[in-house]
Amino acid sequence: MSDTVDDAAWPPQTSNPSLVGQRRRVRSPGERSGSGVAAAPIPTQVKAGPVFKVGLAGQPLNTRYSPTALVQASYLTAVATRMDSFWLPDHLNSLLPRSVVTPKYVGAARLAPKADAFLEPWTVLGHLAARNRLGRLRLGIGVTDAGRRNPAVTAQAAATLHLLTRGRAILGIGTGEREGNEPYGVDWSRPVARFEEAIATIRALWDSGGQLVTRDSPYFPLRNAVFDLPPYRGKWPEIWIASHGPRMLRATGRYADAWFPGLMTRPKDYAAGLEVVRAAAADAGRDPTSIIPATWLWVVTGGSRGEVDEALGSDIMKAIALNWPADVWARHGASHPMGDDFTGLQDIIPQTLDEQTVLSYTSAVPPSLLKEVMLTGTPAQVIDQAAEWRDHGLRYAVMADASVVQPSLRRSLAASVPFARILRALRKL
Repeated sequence: MSDTVDDAAWPPQTSNPSLVGQRRRVRSPGERSGSGVAAAPIPTQVKAGPVFKVGLAGQPLNTRYSPTALVQASYLTAVATRMDSFWLPDHLNSLLPRSVVTPKYVGAARLAPKADAFLEPWTVLGHLAARNRLGRLRLGIGVTDAGRRNPAVTAQAAATLHLLTRGRAILGIGTGEREGNEPYGVDWSRPVARFEEAIATIRALWDSGGQLVTRDSPYFPLRNAVFDLPPYRGKWPEIWIASHGPRMLRATGRYADAWFPGLMTRPKDYAAGLEVVRAAAADAGRDPTSIIPATWLWVVTGGSRGEVDEALGSDIMKAIALNWPADVWARHGASHPMGDDFTGLQDIIPQTLDEQTVLSYTSAVPPSLLKEVMLTGTPAQVIDQAAEWRDHGLRYAVMADASVVQPSLRRSLAASVPFARILRALRKL
């Protein structure tokens, strides 16, 4: 879930870090508003509701026992830990090389033996909505491709889920990745321009009121197109945009209901990106504080710090590092094995990497790199790390459990207990 790093170096520089997000007045942690718009300070003697919201991300991976066993277990965890939302990624295949997602390297592969057997997420969310009346969580896609799916189809899928769930759908969208496009014959040139046109197309259809729509576009032209599904009680699904590069950040400020990056690794970079998003919103005449500051965070936890460090040292865990760009590797004194200009998740095609190639690549992963790109440690340590993100502007964290990706099946299953403790504690941040 990402966008391309498009037209300038990352991260954007701020002249004064203390002024992050301050083009217009930004509410402090002691202020809140249900709409996200700045509100008056809440008196200290009045107990406010939670400012920090938390979602749980599942993996729509087919298992040996049933197609939805893994997803259903994750959804029930979200209900039990009182999450605000439940999310599924939109991929045709895994972002990890299938050559090493085997019982030899991943204990959980005994339960889900096909790493690339991804279920279609919109269908699965509809299934969950129909079968589960508990919790009534908001349901999000984190995130769908702007190019692989025609935006008219995406507009229809999101609007359908929104109606079926009585207003609980969230459309997460970004440019997607090469691995989900190029191997399937989808043009991968100019993904950011394609994304901008996809968003404009979705908005045009949603705002058409059922009237015929004709719109010129180099990618998604409309000719007497009709979109007659209604919004739920006058509201369309929120659009959460996954963005990182400057051009995409500006688009987020213009169009998004939430900023939802997936590859941010340092809180200070998140704060700098949030400033760019809010500045773009102000330039477009929008209230900058109406955009929800969200992100996707991976967690590796366990019964002790030693167990966590052992998991981080495994070949399969180090393979995750291949999804981060070369500049992240460089910060840890290492070169990305796929090149000094490699963009990581954006361009990797993992299904083409054989076992020996992956192992040769993972031998170069510094231990400190994985501790930067994920929250790692015991529950108390992970909460401390999450609090730093909150202090840099984050208000909505979607958590994904990477603890299952380790050699020991016993430890990967046991890690669900401290992970649940983390989810409950995050709600109190």
